[in-house]
Amino acid sequence: MVTLQRWAARAILTLTFALAPVIAMAQTLVRDAEIEYALQQVAQPILQAAGLPSSTRIFVILDSSLNAFVVDNKSIFFHSGLLLKLDTPAKVQAVIAHEAAHIANGHISRRRSNIGAASTAAQLGLLLAAAAAAAGGSGDAAAGLAIGAGSAAQRALFAHTRAEEASADQAALRYMRQAGVDPKAMVDVLDIFRGQEALSRGRQDPYAVTHPLTRDRLRAVEAFAAGTSGDVRTDPTTAYWYARAVGKLSAFTRAPSWTLRRVRNDTGEIATMRRAVAYHRKPDTSRALETIDQVIGMRPNDPFYHELKGQILLESRRVDAAIASYRRAIALRPREPLILRGLGRALLGADTASSNAQALQVLTEARGRDAFDPGLLRDLALAHARAGQNGLASVATAERYAILRRFKDAATHAQRAAGLLPQGSSGWLRAQDVLSAAKQAGVASK
Repeated sequence: MVTLQRWAARAILTLTFALAPVIAMAQTLVRDAEIEYALQQVAQPILQAAGLPSSTRIFVILDSSLNAFVVDNKSIFFHSGLLLKLDTPAKVQAVIAHEAAHIANGHISRRRSNIGAASTAAQLGLLLAAAAAAAGGSGDAAAGLAIGAGSAAQRALFAHTRAEEASADQAALRYMRQAGVDPKAMVDVLDIFRGQEALSRGRQDPYAVTHPLTRDRLRAVEAFAAGTSGDVRTDPTTAYWYARAVGKLSAFTRAPSWTLRRVRNDTGEIATMRRAVAYHRKPDTSRALETIDQVIGMRPNDPFYHELKGQILLESRRVDAAIASYRRAIALRPREPLILRGLGRALLGADTASSNAQALQVLTEARGRDAFDPGLLRDLALAHARAGQNGLASVATAERYAILRRFKDAATHAQRAAGLLPQGSSGWLRAQDVLSAAKQAGVASK
């Protein structure tokens, strides 16, 4: 009997091959515990109004174009360019509401026939959560997952009809009103894209192609917004987490000098956090650490600020201090795989018998919660190798290469693993799954 975990691994590796055109043009998905948590807080009122589970995830793709889309019933994707363009939490919520409406209205389910070998749209979501580029440091906004963002195949897959767009608008406006979010924010978002459809197709941002905007559609949204009255409010908690998500993303993606100019006279918490990131990226480690300590002084029990300090320390090669910061972050948020991954990497950096053993334990736990993160798999392979577990190291390496669609390398390492591990063991079975995926990709094992 195939276990659920092994079925998921097999499905993802198979889908990585089956949807090769979709991920042909790789971009980077931001994997950052703080940003993901913050956007989850921004999304919650909308998700609740839409009747979607709170586990629906919001991810950010590192891409300067303006786009947002859904590919399954569990995930909403933003391009970083759009998120940084939306200058109020209500505008972000308007986009979330629109994409949530595509899920709630069943538009994604009706596209299953376009996904080729994928049997469900939810499996495609697993693919996108798994198709990852080599990860950087824990919490680094440049770390992440590879997904196709501009290919013709993706545009065809994600494109919505005008009727679907209109129905999604109306549902989104209802969600916003129910959540107490000003529907006029939807008008403001559509205004951003008004000029896009007048451009040549090659110059349009992806959103204009996948979400056709018509005058009738805009007029209907304007009419709804104009006729809405009632309890429209800016929730302080939502505004706070919006500012944290966008502030950190901006600090990691824009030039440090630009960030420092923007926050020069601002001594608030989020501005100080942005200043710490900018100093780290200059790099000016001393000022970065001094500044992040100021932030921690404002919120001493915030796990994400301790994680950020751990990242600054680790990337500045202050390994022992980094371990202490990551441990503090995990004590405050023990089940966060991205923070666990950072601690595991720091422990590997210490490179003692004790720290390597701890790293293996921590990274194994992190893999149980985020099984298809290539950066994690790379570190886990190193931890297995240092423990003398060469077969398991080869399995983790094979899985990492398979996720990155480097099937020739994946097959080589999977074949090596199969020869080192007991036949029928869990590691051996994982190696067989990689070999199966490689074979489907046209790569024969030796």
